[in-house]
Amino acid sequence: MSDWKLPLYAEDIRRILPHRYPLLLVDRVTELEPGKRIAGYKLVSANEPQFQGHFPEYSLMPGVLIVEAMAQLGGIAVLTLPECAGKLPMFAGIDRLRFRGQVRPGDRLDMWVEIDRLRGSMGKGHGAASVDGRTVCEGEILFALA
Repeated sequence: MSDWKLPLYAEDIRRILPHRYPLLLVDRVTELEPGKRIAGYKLVSANEPQFQGHFPEYSLMPGVLIVEAMAQLGGIAVLTLPECAGKLPMFAGIDRLRFRGQVRPGDRLDMWVEIDRLRGSMGKGHGAASVDGRTVCEGEILFALA
């Protein structure tokens, strides 16, 4: 089990991930099995900078930011392993990813990631994101640790 006390709040997340505003996209971690499984969420606000240019008349969270949020959540699952602490998680690929819905300001983007493989500095996870119980994104994320 983890030494981290749940839920993890913003200050805890900043101690684990190297990301900072405006690209820190995880607000809370609600479940954590280091190196195995994680769940958490992002509260989507109309004040975020991407909404100034991503369809100002009909604000949508860009798909790449939804995937980045899922990847950051998975990064927390891996970086909470003692042997991975302090490493830099980077995208290595995205497979079988599908968008199935929209994410708009005011939504709570619930996410989970299961780490399927972690060998050396490479790994793969399967994750999904939902809003109000509806899946909006699902797929596989490949990563490397530097």
